[in-house]
Amino acid sequence: MKPVQTMTFWQLVLSELKAIVSDKAIAVTLFGGVLFYSVLYPLPYLHQVPTEQQLVVVDLDHSSLSRRLIRHADASPKISVIGQVGSITEAKTWIESGRAHGLLVIPEGFRRDLLLGKGVTLSYGGDASYFLIYSAVAEGLVTAGMDAGKQVQLLGMLAKGEAPEQAAQSLNSVKVNSVPAFNPSLGYTPYVVPGLFLLILHQTLLIGTGILGAGQWKARGYWSELSPLQLISGRISAFMLIYLFFSSFYVGFCFYWYQVSIQASLGLVALFLLPFLLATSVAGIALSCLFVRRDLPTQVLLLASMPIMFVSGFVWPLALIPEPLIWISQAIPAVPAIMGMLELNQMGASWSSIMPKWLQLWGLFAVFFLLALYGVSRRLKESR
Repeated sequence: MKPVQTMTFWQLVLSELKAIVSDKAIAVTLFGGVLFYSVLYPLPYLHQVPTEQQLVVVDLDHSSLSRRLIRHADASPKISVIGQVGSITEAKTWIESGRAHGLLVIPEGFRRDLLLGKGVTLSYGGDASYFLIYSAVAEGLVTAGMDAGKQVQLLGMLAKGEAPEQAAQSLNSVKVNSVPAFNPSLGYTPYVVPGLFLLILHQTLLIGTGILGAGQWKARGYWSELSPLQLISGRISAFMLIYLFFSSFYVGFCFYWYQVSIQASLGLVALFLLPFLLATSVAGIALSCLFVRRDLPTQVLLLASMPIMFVSGFVWPLALIPEPLIWISQAIPAVPAIMGMLELNQMGASWSSIMPKWLQLWGLFAVFFLLALYGVSRRLKESR
């Protein structure tokens, strides 16, 4: 083994890279995990926009107008009427069994009340387990209901003696031109992939640094002859070189391949990712000091993946999460990184608006660096 005095910084980085690549557990987690998850996670969402969602109808009116409403709903590109049942209970059974994704209830007296100018309530619902499916069902039924209402209004205007052209113009005086701002395809992939890929980078980086450190603290090697500052600096540099490639692969190739909208320049994206990767790598080094078994970092961090995804705010509303959990989650580098990157790269936010999250990541880097310095110092003293 080379004495510490002859090991230059780049020799240390090279030694770290060799240790990472030669360790099968780390190599599989980093290289295999990043590549494997780039295909596995987006795979269920490749169909993009939910269309032709199965709908079951409870028609309590059995009138010509209710049948017209059902035909309009079935003609919607988002809905496919697959059957009619006699009660709401039976319709719920269809949804619970997976035969249908939504239901429409047409009340008794639907046609009569509309012709009399009274208000009518159409009841509809769907499987809210998948919000885009639920949204597709709701949007299709709202459109069909509005069309049916316009037909009744048109008949009423014609009965009062209004000219057909004037009546039609009055009904269509306002038209809605809905243009998605941040997700042009309204699909799953552009919505899920950006935040999910950052979470993958975060978790694999934590696991890789955790395994490497946990496997070294009870053994002797080049690391035991280094100062804590040297070891931390070399380890951060080695992992940053690897994750420079991984980040480019995700944000560059994968975003293009999965047609994820990109609003920010490459320079701003790189500038924002820099403190995220630094904070995550040094957090992994600090966490590695808590373990002396190589299997524990993987087990602990995999269990934490799902909670981190929820508190990140891109798959679950933060308003439904207890505030103490939100405060605690701000100490996890992935949380401000995901929200900041979504605002910057998917929503086109200005740099000044995401500056607080960028500074927060630098603050986390400083805090975890101090914790890593303390933890590594103790571990190296124990091994000598």
